[in-house]
Amino acid sequence: MKNVSYRNILFWLATLCIAGIMGFGLAGPAVSHQLEPAVITALVQDDHIEITIRDAIEPLIAISEIDPKSNADGDLVNSRYVELRQRIPDDLEASLRASWPLLANNIDVYAGNTRLDLVLKSVDVPGMGDPSQLRFSTFTMTADLPEDDTPVRFSWRVDFGPFSIHQAGGNDDGFTELLQGGQTSQPMVRTVPEKQSAAALFVRFVVSGFEHIVPKGLDHILFVLGLFLFSLRIKPILAQVTAFTLAHSVTLALASLNIVSLPASIVEPLIAISIVYVAVENILFAKEGGISLARIGVVFCFGLLHGLGFASVLSDVGLPAGQFVFGLVGFNVGVELGQLAVISVAFLLVGLPFGKKPWYRNLIVIPASSGIALMGAWWAFERVFL
Repeated sequence: MKNVSYRNILFWLATLCIAGIMGFGLAGPAVSHQLEPAVITALVQDDHIEITIRDAIEPLIAISEIDPKSNADGDLVNSRYVELRQRIPDDLEASLRASWPLLANNIDVYAGNTRLDLVLKSVDVPGMGDPSQLRFSTFTMTADLPEDDTPVRFSWRVDFGPFSIHQAGGNDDGFTELLQGGQTSQPMVRTVPEKQSAAALFVRFVVSGFEHIVPKGLDHILFVLGLFLFSLRIKPILAQVTAFTLAHSVTLALASLNIVSLPASIVEPLIAISIVYVAVENILFAKEGGISLARIGVVFCFGLLHGLGFASVLSDVGLPAGQFVFGLVGFNVGVELGQLAVISVAFLLVGLPFGKKPWYRNLIVIPASSGIALMGAWWAFERVFL
């Protein structure tokens, strides 16, 4: 009866936190970690390149102005972002053009060893719209290419965030890859690119999905570790992983196809709350054997939520229609492999050598779950208020 009471209290606390996060998330703009990647299209000609970028330009401007060379201070960037977010399209375009020398310095486009001089060609800024949503503008830049046949590579600074880059060609030819800030695209040739095979696309997105968990997805890693710490028995682990996998596979597909969506200002704090919830349950209710339907149900619901986080990386990345399914399935497989890798490493390093020790729960499960809960609570606070 006492456990039931504690569980009810935990449930209602989580419910209140979720309601509060949704309220704050819808209340106004903030530059939290951007889930959606920038969508970049590159058209490489014999003598020049034309690059079109669809992204939220307010944080790009703010980051470049606050610290042109390295990671910018988050509070100052957020303050500048809020100011830019309130600007009408003409004023925001003027800000982009004024800051272009700083911003262009953070975008590296090379032909062989030659760094290209990027010229801002056009800017299209939509109206302010819903303040809880990122405002995605489009700008195009061009650069002359040296008189040789060297291919072109693209990258930008780490804190500009993830990007999807597609080399345009005839029809749906070309390649598409999903990269993190700081990574460099594969070389883009100056002739019409060959169409990327389904197998090559699948493998590329398996790698992207894996990297979204390991090493880039610390919040998802902690959630999976929270599932692992509940019990070392195979049945509870499989039940939780299966429920989580089924749930996020559903929302990954639905959200990637733009059938369902939630703004990042809501999804990210809720993911943090899910980390807190499973960790606190480990402390209060975990047992050596068995698993309750309530735990499986909670994990399934949080899986739906994490699927929205995964899907925001894939939605609108610019995949041609005929390649979207291969990219979606590949990314999902990569996510699963990343999760299995986390559980396998945890089992080999902790579960196998110490799992049967009488002190395993008191000295490993409870302290580790407490640390995970504290980290999740901090992320929830940071993503809502900071």
